[in-house]
Amino acid sequence: MGFGLVGFDGDDTLWHSEGYFRAAHAEFEAIVGNYVDLADASLHERLLETERRNIKLFGYGAKGMTLSMVETAIALTGQRIGAADIHRIVELGKAVMTHPVDLLPGIRAAVEAVARERPVVLITKGDLFHQEAKVRACGLADLFQRIEIVSEKDAATYGRVLGEFSLASHDFVMVGNSLRSDIEPVLRLGGWGVHMPYHVTWAHEMEHGLGPDHASHMETVETAAQIPAAIGLLEARRFQSKV
Repeated sequence: MGFGLVGFDGDDTLWHSEGYFRAAHAEFEAIVGNYVDLADASLHERLLETERRNIKLFGYGAKGMTLSMVETAIALTGQRIGAADIHRIVELGKAVMTHPVDLLPGIRAAVEAVARERPVVLITKGDLFHQEAKVRACGLADLFQRIEIVSEKDAATYGRVLGEFSLASHDFVMVGNSLRSDIEPVLRLGGWGVHMPYHVTWAHEMEHGLGPDHASHMETVETAAQIPAAIGLLEARRFQSKV
């Protein structure tokens, strides 16, 4: 018997995202570099520290990034940064908010194949307005029985979703690029995961506590085309564990 539910992540699983944030960070570095010696400023570390601190206030996404950039720029320049450059930073955030929604190669066919055999849901994290816009633009919304836009992906969030489906954790598999947000919380609940790494990942999302003892409950794929087969392997492993 197959999984009762398959979850898909959005950013960098269905559509490209992190590259736009990286481009904004590069432009931010160029702006701040007009005021300070970047070699001494530890810009990336300071920005990441500010973003982490602000997550509980602003949440994830481009808006929180933009506010954290402004805060970091003011602090690093000793309040010397000009209004015109603050405006440039705000425009960087707007550019990220309005970037085109481009699907990863093969992901449409992969989701369609999985959805023919099992119920699928989209569980994506970030700014509500931005994520809603991406969902509308991606052209995949009709494939999902449900779309969840959440402020955090942790065991409590996944537990709530599974509870609303009256589903046990071992009947659920999550597909995503982030070990921290998509895979680890589900595996710790007793579920399953298909990890599809993206070529760039935000440093915050690279922190996780998975170890060798979790290996049997997950598969790693290189391309979207491999997702249906990976889910099939996990279903077989799940069946064998019950025998």
